[in-house]
This record gives sequence, C-alpha cells and structure tokens, in this order.
Amino acid sequence: MNRPSRFLSILASVVAVGCSGGDSEVDVALRAALLTSGPVSDAGWYAGAYDGLKLIESFLGAQVSHQQTRTPAEFDEAFLAYAADGYDLIFAHGFEYQDAAIRAGELFPNTTIIVSGGGRVAANVVPLIFRLEEGSYLAGMAAAGLSRTGIVGMVGGVAIPPAQGTFRAFEAGARAIDPEVRVLETFTGDWNDVAAAKEATVAQINRGADVIIHNVDAASFGVFQAVRESVAAGRTTWALGMNSDQNDVAPDVIVGSAVIRIPEAFVAVALAWQEGDVGGEAIYAGSNQQVVDFVINPALAHVVPLDLLERIDLSRTQIRSGELVVPRVAFVEGEVGVR
Repeated sequence: MNRPSRFLSILASVVAVGCSGGDSEVDVALRAALLTSGPVSDAGWYAGAYDGLKLIESFLGAQVSHQQTRTPAEFDEAFLAYAADGYDLIFAHGFEYQDAAIRAGELFPNTTIIVSGGGRVAANVVPLIFRLEEGSYLAGMAAAGLSRTGIVGMVGGVAIPPAQGTFRAFEAGARAIDPEVRVLETFTGDWNDVAAAKEATVAQINRGADVIIHNVDAASFGVFQAVRESVAAGRTTWALGMNSDQNDVAPDVIVGSAVIRIPEAFVAVALAWQEGDVGGEAIYAGSNQQVVDFVINPALAHVVPLDLLERIDLSRTQIRSGELVVPRVAFVEGEVGVR
C-alpha cells in the first residue's frame, strides 16, 4: 500500500472509531507542536487545530505545545525553537507558514512539519490538504435553495488559493440549484478582524444577499453578528459556518456549516508518522473519509425544504463516489490532479 493510501486507511479508521483518549503504543512518547497565526478561541479553523493537538496528547500520550505566531519572523523563530528542542512533529496551521516551513525543514531534516493548506513539498515538509471545497459546494446548494432574493454572499479573509477554492466551489454549488443566482464576494484582507468582516457582511446584505457564508477565522463572529442584526431589523437572513461545526456559535441564524474534522485528521497524521508513512508528498483528506462535510443545524433543519435536503444528500453521495467532481483551485507544487 502506498503512502497516501496508507494514510487514508488510517484516517478512515480514526474517523469511524473515534478518539476518546488512551495511551500511545509506541515506546518513545511523541512530541508534537502547533503553530497558529490567530487565536484558538475562534470557534473555527484555529480552534479545530488546537483540539487536534489536545487529542494527540490524550490519545497518543504525546507531549504537546502551542504557540500563536503573528509575523513571518515569529514563524521562523518558532519553527527553529521547536525543532532545536527535539520536537518530532510541528503542525503549522495555515498556507502562510509554507515558506518558513521549507527553511526550517532544510535545517532540521529529522523534524517533520505538517502545513495545513500548504503548497510546498519537501522530504520532511508535508502539506495537509483538506478538500473543504467539497463541503462548501454543498453549502452553496443550501444557500441558493434558501435564498429568497436570488443573491448570496461570501466573506473571506485573505485571498489565498485554499480560500478562493472554497468560494469557487460554493458558487458552483449555488448554481447547481439556481443557475441565475447572483454571488457576491468580498475579501477583507484579514482573518481575524471582526469589524471588517461585519462591515463586509452588512454591505452584502444591503445589496440583497440573504444567505452569507464566510471563510475567515475569529472574524466569523462579525459575520454572524451582522446577520443577527439584519434579522432583528426584520429581514430574513441566514448565515453558514465554515472550517468547523459552528452551528452552536449562533444557532438562531446559522443554518449549517461546511465542516473539517481537523482533530481526527491530526491524529491520523501522527499515527501515520509513527508508522513511517508521512513525508515527501502532500496528504489529501476530504468527504470520502468523512473529514469534510456539510452539517445542517438541527435547530434550524425545519427551515430547509425536504427536497433541498434530498438534493444535498444526493450530491454528497456523488462526491464521495467520485461521480461528482467539485471545482477546486490547485496550489500544491507538482499537483497534476485531484487525489
């Protein structure tokens, strides 16, 4: 079994069985670190990564550490500090870490660096690519099916390829339901600026958008607040979560979330690393391993028409079987197709 297939087998097992805690079976305790460029209190992208780190700690008995790093200089410093201290695995959670990861990997060949959403590959620098576009495609279907105005919105942080890919898929999903749907797109330039995200959301609502999805981090709170205020003003407006199951963050307005099950994926990476099956090529994880999905908010399931739910379920099945190929933006070095 080749490395990607071996990883996917491990990942499928982890997702199916779950991780409730336990002791690592290896003789030497794993040391794993996490770098995030934003706060792990964001209830989304960073929070999922931190939960993954803590799951590695509890499930594998690993020694773990986390740092929030905001600038490229801090990226370099953190990589070098962890690698020099003998950490085995460093999870760098974001596309922005890829160049610093390559530099650190060259200096410390015995440290493996996992870059979530990264695009550069080396023997010990491994992009972990979540096929989130498969979840955002289904979210786009939900958005178009719920919209009364025929206008839906997308609010993003920085226009990096992974974020752009989720929006292209969201747009395709929306057009699968309503070919005439109008899709608004705004990038604020910042993942965590709550005020900027709220302002962008308000502007889209004022242009007629009545269902809004985001691809930001802590700034998602601004998106949800803008939608809540729109509802309070008497409009019918809905939000969609992204990166993790955010349905409980604003359960009165979030109809569903495009979800990445980051903790399970992190544990699968750690297990594959222990078996020598990580290195030299990107790792892809998507809906076929149930890592990526679109999850309806149970509290608002009644607002989603049954026929729309059935179409979303059918598309989910077709994506998992390979019958439906979701648009994506390729950004990994040497990538020749979707795996």
